[in-house]
Amino acid sequence: MSQNHDARAAQVGPWVIDTREIGHRAGSSRAYTRKAPAPAGFGLDMIKVPEGEPVELDLLAESVVEGVLVSGTAVAHLAGECVRCLDPISDEVEVEVRELFAYPDSATDATSDDDEVERVVDDLIDLEPVVRDAMLLSLPSAPLCSPDCQGLCSGCGVKWAELAPDHTHETIDPRWAALQERFGGTEEEN
Repeated sequence: MSQNHDARAAQVGPWVIDTREIGHRAGSSRAYTRKAPAPAGFGLDMIKVPEGEPVELDLLAESVVEGVLVSGTAVAHLAGECVRCLDPISDEVEVEVRELFAYPDSATDATSDDDEVERVVDDLIDLEPVVRDAMLLSLPSAPLCSPDCQGLCSGCGVKWAELAPDHTHETIDPRWAALQERFGGTEEEN
C-alpha cells in the first residue's frame, strides 16, 4: 500500500489535480490557485513561455455527472523574437481554460472518441496539455516588436528604422550581368 501511495505522490505536482479532493458528487467544487513551471516546448519557434517560467493557474474544478469540469485562467510571461527585425520581444499571455475531464466508464465513452475528451486517470487530472494547447492557439505565429516594424534591409541586413530614407542597393538583373562584365560598368557610368 505504501508503494502505491509513493507512486501517487510522485504523479501529483503543480500541473496535476487529485479529484479525490473534490469528490464524485455532482455539484461539489474546489478552487485552485497555483504556479506551475512551464515545461520545454511551451510555445512556437519565434515566441514561447521560457522553460521553467511560472504559469499562474487560477482554476475551479467542479464535479459533474460525467466527470470534472475545469475552468479558469492561465497567465504566463512570453519571450521571443520579432519576425521582421529579430529584436527580442517580451509579453504576457492570458488564456481561458474550460475542459471536461471524463470519469472512466462514463457515458462519454460511448458518445465520443478517445481523443475528443480528456480523461480522469487514476483519480488524477493532468492540466499541462490543456493549458499548453490553449496557450499555443493564442500565440501569434508571426510576432512583431511593433505593428509598424519595417524589418531588415535584404541587401545589408541593417534595420530599416536605422537607415537613411534614401538607402538603396543597386541590383542588376542576372540576365544582363554577363553584358556588364563584358562591357564593364553600368549604363549611368558609360
